[in-house]
Amino acid sequence: MTTAGGPELDETSRRVRHGQGERPGRRRGRGPADAALLLIGACFVLPLLWLVFGSLDAEAGYQTRLPASASLANFTAVLTPELLLRPLWNSFLLSAGTASVTLVAAVLAAYPLSRFESRFNRPFMYSILCGTCLPATAIMVPVYGLFVQLRLLDSQPATVLFMAATALPMAIWMTKNFMDAVPVSLEEAAWVDGASGLTALRAVVLPLMRQGLGVVFIFVFIQTWGNFFVPFILLLSPSKQPASVSIFSFFGQHGAIAYGQLAAFSILYSVPVLVLYVLVARGAGGSFALSGAMKG
Repeated sequence: MTTAGGPELDETSRRVRHGQGERPGRRRGRGPADAALLLIGACFVLPLLWLVFGSLDAEAGYQTRLPASASLANFTAVLTPELLLRPLWNSFLLSAGTASVTLVAAVLAAYPLSRFESRFNRPFMYSILCGTCLPATAIMVPVYGLFVQLRLLDSQPATVLFMAATALPMAIWMTKNFMDAVPVSLEEAAWVDGASGLTALRAVVLPLMRQGLGVVFIFVFIQTWGNFFVPFILLLSPSKQPASVSIFSFFGQHGAIAYGQLAAFSILYSVPVLVLYVLVARGAGGSFALSGAMKG
């Protein structure tokens, strides 16, 4: 059964989809919004253009300009074990270690908060949330004194544990929210089959929230990868410092800066994070694997 005005309705919907049916006032209202978005986009694109142009310019300065002759001399200059490879390896050890320790601790702390009801859950969660508001720079003086007394200064494992402790509050909050999305009935079915609580957590809950675990891992990894202040204070040996600290080597005395090498180093410094994004996005899938887990 067809309704009257069917072709007219189809024509109207087609015009709306192609932007032909919008009111003039709405089209005029989109102009300032588009201009603001273009301005914001330019604020992000211009520094990236400087990185690309400066890395290919042997005489790069602080201005964004096309190189007179493209050259890979800046990349060749920074591709040395002392300038790039060892700092990147130290950054990877610190970031991966911090993210791994934080993820394990966050899962174990979020599981009882998500699965067991208690009158202390809400105050504890709010306490965790308040803990995220305290910057690490505010406690670095007593932390430095503690590291000196315990003789942990210039120790990468101790620095990993401290950075994991600073990232743990937000990681617990995020992990708990992801874990709430996994139905408890799936764990109850595993318990009926004889699985223990830790077995159900490992075999049922964690596989179903792997995308959320990937998000938490990436969040902590990137937070640690770009952290400058904590490794700068706690790691004294140049052989143990990450790339975020060794970037100081491109800033010479009396204001002299190797702009071209700095741009090349910055590009290479960003590549591992981009690769991590791609690997985790492919491995985690597009959504939680809950489809078909429950019937009825």
